[in-house]
Amino acid sequence: MDALRQGARRLDAATPASRDRAVDALRALAILGVVLGHWLVTALVAQDGALHTESPLRPQPWLAPVSWLLQTLAVFFLVGGHVATRSLATAQARGDSYGHWLRARLTRLLRPVTALLGLWTVTAAALLLGGAPLATVHSLVKLALSPLWFLLVFAALTAATPLVARLNPLWPLAVVLHVDLLRFGLHLGPSWLGWTNLAAGWLVPYTLGAAWARGELRSRRSALALLLGGTAATALLVGCAGYPASMVGVPGGAVSNLNPPTLAAVTFGLAQCGLALMLRARLRRAAARPLVWAAVTLVNLSAMTVFLWHQTAMMATTATGLVAGRLPGLHTAPDSPLWVVYRLAWLPVFAVALALCLAAFRHRERGPRRTRRRSSRVVHRHLPPRKSPHHA
Repeated sequence: MDALRQGARRLDAATPASRDRAVDALRALAILGVVLGHWLVTALVAQDGALHTESPLRPQPWLAPVSWLLQTLAVFFLVGGHVATRSLATAQARGDSYGHWLRARLTRLLRPVTALLGLWTVTAAALLLGGAPLATVHSLVKLALSPLWFLLVFAALTAATPLVARLNPLWPLAVVLHVDLLRFGLHLGPSWLGWTNLAAGWLVPYTLGAAWARGELRSRRSALALLLGGTAATALLVGCAGYPASMVGVPGGAVSNLNPPTLAAVTFGLAQCGLALMLRARLRRAAARPLVWAAVTLVNLSAMTVFLWHQTAMMATTATGLVAGRLPGLHTAPDSPLWVVYRLAWLPVFAVALALCLAAFRHRERGPRRTRRRSSRVVHRHLPPRKSPHHA
């Protein structure tokens, strides 16, 4: 513990005073919220010799508030828009080109994807050759690669930062409103129309982050307006317009708030962004503690690795547990409150599996280390000592 505290103090001392620690704390909370949310509302059930994906939200709709706490994607896009806007402005002031800036941003974002795709390509082939049911392989691969949709949308918005950095968030919000009006109110338009919200819906918190970077959302009043307005709008949409109460997709549900994002998901994201902005001062004070700052930094340094591999960690634990039979909370159907209790007990095991994935693959996110130039231990160059004028 003493070594841990000393390392945390050194990290705290090395952090520039100009760094806004609240931004890093919000990113860490958003990532951890998504991870815990997926671990709690996604279950792999062993049935008829195969594994199938189930959700406790379908047989237990009273768990919907869990999705309100742990569906934190809007906060991640808020922070992403804030950081990208400031980073682009810094790069332009330094004289860097847009292409150079974008390559640096996307390389860090997408580099860990190659390891995930490579591992699951080999795993899927091995399972099929070993005689695993096609339904099992499909469920596992779909679950493992499901985080990629988020990265694709985030990468697209990052690339469009110069175009959307000064966009008023009301414009993409209006697009989502009209799309949902056509889909659910008038029942008009093609079936693919809803996927317009995949870009427009997440563009709302992204542009809010850009506005935050410009200093337009620094007052507590603006944050409170987002929180209260978003909460009221979401309550009206769920209570009066028939939108689902769950802010994540539920298998078998007629409408998903997340795939693609609905107006309710976007207004809920507004409330989340308002709450995040209101908590900035408290998060700065908390992150000023060396141990807290060390934990926040650890999550941020491996944010994409944590996001990409958390489903794999959960599935690896589930597959390993099959050796011991059908374990409650791991292989059983999520149809009772007792399942939730067992699931909570499995969370530390998932965390250990994720830590192993981090140890194995986090170097993909950080990139190759720069080695110091060292003199060769095989060949040494000896120069004769200089002769002084007296001995010349």
